[in-house]
Amino acid sequence: MLQSIYIQNYALIDKLDIGFQPGFSVITGETGAGKSIILGAIGLLLGQRADVKAIKDGASKCIVEAKFRIASYGLEDFFAENDIEYDPEECIIRREVSSNGKSRAFINDTPASLSQMKVLGEKLIDVHSQHQNLLLNKEGFQLNILDILAQDDKQLADYQKTYSEYRQTCKELDEFIAQAEKNRQDEDYIRFQLEQLEEADLKAEEQESLEQEAETLSHAEDIKAGLYKAEQLIDGDEGGTLSQTKECIQALQGISKVYASASDWAERLNSCYIELKDIAHDISNAEEEVEFNPSRLDYVNERLNLIYNLQQKHHVDTVEELIGLQQKYLEQLDSITSFDDRIAELNKKKDTLYKEVLKQAEILTTLRTQSAKHIEERMESLLIPLGMPNVRFAVELTSRKEPDSKGMDSVTFLFSANKNGTLQNVASIASGGEIARVMLSLKAMIAGAVKLPTIIFDEIDTGVSGSIAEKMALIMQDMGRQNRQVISITHLPQIAARGTTHYKVYKEDTDTGTNSHIRLLDTEERVKEIANMLSGTTMTEAAMNNARSLLGLKQ
Repeated sequence: MLQSIYIQNYALIDKLDIGFQPGFSVITGETGAGKSIILGAIGLLLGQRADVKAIKDGASKCIVEAKFRIASYGLEDFFAENDIEYDPEECIIRREVSSNGKSRAFINDTPASLSQMKVLGEKLIDVHSQHQNLLLNKEGFQLNILDILAQDDKQLADYQKTYSEYRQTCKELDEFIAQAEKNRQDEDYIRFQLEQLEEADLKAEEQESLEQEAETLSHAEDIKAGLYKAEQLIDGDEGGTLSQTKECIQALQGISKVYASASDWAERLNSCYIELKDIAHDISNAEEEVEFNPSRLDYVNERLNLIYNLQQKHHVDTVEELIGLQQKYLEQLDSITSFDDRIAELNKKKDTLYKEVLKQAEILTTLRTQSAKHIEERMESLLIPLGMPNVRFAVELTSRKEPDSKGMDSVTFLFSANKNGTLQNVASIASGGEIARVMLSLKAMIAGAVKLPTIIFDEIDTGVSGSIAEKMALIMQDMGRQNRQVISITHLPQIAARGTTHYKVYKEDTDTGTNSHIRLLDTEERVKEIANMLSGTTMTEAAMNNARSLLGLKQ
């Protein structure tokens, strides 16, 4: 239940702090006094877009805050899922809008997103304004009402889960078919590229080895001459390094008995001698292996040219990338051959899901059909006392050609206020006053089905007066008695008189400007306010007596 609203620096409101009572309350006031301003402020708490122009002139920011008692609303899961402290006795929602355009939202002093505020706000307050009457024009709105009253939440959620899986499978199948078609068109090209790469018989790290061999073969004579010269310098017949090192070792060994250090040097030189001998042997073998081989050089160059051409063609830099591309082409060809199996599998899944969608849609249709009959009976019982003795109301359910996210049903509310009149779409033939009565009746039924805690009616009495207005007030009064809070903003004294509590919105001119205020009226103030609504600016004793009569007070 809405316990209080605090508004600061919003439009014409300097500061406003008002508490609200359970049951049926009314708000009255002259046109332009600020009733719509208060509704606009409440809209901020419901996550609506903030406009810096709404900030009172001269203020740096505006604040709107509301307190609710939510003990019986079953909202524990919402607070747990959003990691927000849960207080069943005092839930505080606050919105701050700065003049620089920044907006901040809080739930129980925890920063919250506008989407979180909107989700919570919709569970706490339902604001019915005149523009909502236009929603009767929309089929989705009518179907939503039917689902609310059918209380088919679980069945609809099950259906939408299956339908979503069905649509996803359809999408996957379409994409798969399109890809298969594209791959089939590319099959000859892919096969040609694969065959060319397979014929190349590429090996990893082959390029580096071939490039090194090409260098060796191209400079074979220079390499061979260099190796020969190096071998001769180490182990030549005319005093190579090896023979000189051996003589050095012998000289040191000759004096080792009389000069200890010579023995160590001789051993070290002997190690060098062995290493030099191995090097000379390797150089000799290498010299024999290196030879100028024109045919081998031609082969290596041809092989390298093939690799270079393939790399340039496929825009890659290494043999490893070419091998990877070869594997990719192979996989593409394999996938082409397996596409038919996958398409058949998806088609089977699609058909199975479609049958399940139709099955679950039929369950929804059954529940909606049953609810439609109840709605027709209940709507007529509510509308007849509201000045429509010959009213007929029907819920027309027709089947769609294909299912959508809501099922297989198309819904139209049909209406006739006249005797023997033809039933037609309610939005196209009902007058403004009739629409208001229809919407009030629907709201009364919806409120009973979903237990809306706080309902605000913004001039739902448009187009009605007299006894009809009083009967509409009785409906709202009855709604307020069902552990629910109903607030009606009205211009009609017949409705104002039925409120358990009565608030008045008024403007006051001060030295700093015009301010809007709201206050709770006592009994005598209510008499004067309703008398004003009855007689206008000229207060009469008859109007005062009439006001007392409407309020059920003694003259």
